[in-house]
Amino acid sequence: MLLALLTALSTLVVVGPAHAATAPCSPDDATACLNVTVTVPGTGPAAGVGLTVEGEGEPVQATTDDAGKASVALTAAGDYTVTVDEATLPAGTTLKDPAANPATVTVALGRAAGRIVQLLPPGAEAGAEATPTDDAGATATPEDADAAAGDAEAGAEAESSAEASAAPGTNRYAQLLLAGTVFGLLLALAALGANLIYGTTGLSNFAHGELVTLGGMVAFLAVQRAHLPLWLAIVLATAAGALLGWFLNRFLFRPLRRRGVGITQQMIVTIGLSLALVSAYLFFFSAQPKPVVSAISQRMQLGPVQISAQSLVSVGIAVVVLTLVAFVLARTRMGRATRAVSDNPALAAATGIRVESVISRVWVVSAALASLGGVLLSLYLNTTRFNFGSTLLLLMFAAITLGGLGSPLGAVIGALVIGLVVELSTIVLPNDMRYASALVILILVLLVRPQGILGRAERIG
Repeated sequence: MLLALLTALSTLVVVGPAHAATAPCSPDDATACLNVTVTVPGTGPAAGVGLTVEGEGEPVQATTDDAGKASVALTAAGDYTVTVDEATLPAGTTLKDPAANPATVTVALGRAAGRIVQLLPPGAEAGAEATPTDDAGATATPEDADAAAGDAEAGAEAESSAEASAAPGTNRYAQLLLAGTVFGLLLALAALGANLIYGTTGLSNFAHGELVTLGGMVAFLAVQRAHLPLWLAIVLATAAGALLGWFLNRFLFRPLRRRGVGITQQMIVTIGLSLALVSAYLFFFSAQPKPVVSAISQRMQLGPVQISAQSLVSVGIAVVVLTLVAFVLARTRMGRATRAVSDNPALAAATGIRVESVISRVWVVSAALASLGGVLLSLYLNTTRFNFGSTLLLLMFAAITLGGLGSPLGAVIGALVIGLVVELSTIVLPNDMRYASALVILILVLLVRPQGILGRAERIG
């Protein structure tokens, strides 16, 4: 059923023809622009170089103008192959990186993407790498470069958000505090579900990260392929997560519990499920980063910090949902039953509580929260990919353990601590080590308080 669902979603592809632009391309909701610049460093642009763009629709031929630029308008998002005709290069010049010809560039409707092709003058040696660009010639970030060159790796970390960058007019430390708080709240939304499952069943679900990935991927298909509004994509992604959560509990983990399969064996099943889902995502969506939205959200100045309207809305959604979950757990009959099952399932069953019904609802709600968190994290980090949730899984487990296993409020507090540590650590550490710093903090805290911040101490032995 899962593969059938993914297959149905992957068929929501809108294919349109591509055509060469006779004038500078302007991206809009129905058009993407692929800009290629061919230049000889130290000499200038290379005019008259032939290019072939292949992807959706028929191949397109283009030729660089006197500024060394060629612009192609595309009416379908996707991956396009750019091939430079070496026979048309200026006399004596060669490609600086022959191995990168042809190159794959990922384009999205409403956005300009591109590539800079560098040539070497006569007598120079090849070997340096060409530079991808984004948005009409500006040098791309490392994340955009990965997308444009098509070399995203399976184990690559999730991209950094724009909120963590200190733009002119902002205070760097205040900006990082804001970025850490935003990241922590969104991470809490994704981690809360895993903590609820652990609290009611004792199971550490290693496939929880793939539920996060599902939310981002469904939102990507809904917005970029089916051209649905973002709010509807968020609703569909949350519903897809809830459906998958119900399916996994009904047809996999509930039978395992009835057969008396131990928690350790169930945990191994979740590891296998995680690997299967990652492989399915890779098969259907490839390794390329997938932006949920193409447009760049306008950033607003709030005192010494800046925040995008998109991130502000995401934080608002996260706060509302977290508050609603807290209210349900504290004030409703379902919440009291959930807490009773978490404390003592046997005693809860003896008092008339239907334990399996409570666990089924917890799976549905937890998976829905994970998928919703996946959408909001994808918007915050500007992309999603097939291993998006797997990359964040250790951070979610760190937040749960730090806050206290089985404590929903602890998961939120732990996620906020992890988010702040992740962003603030970039002051003294390279950006690539920011996730590792959060795990170091986890180890140090557990050495002092093994049960976590809000966890209950338990006697062992």
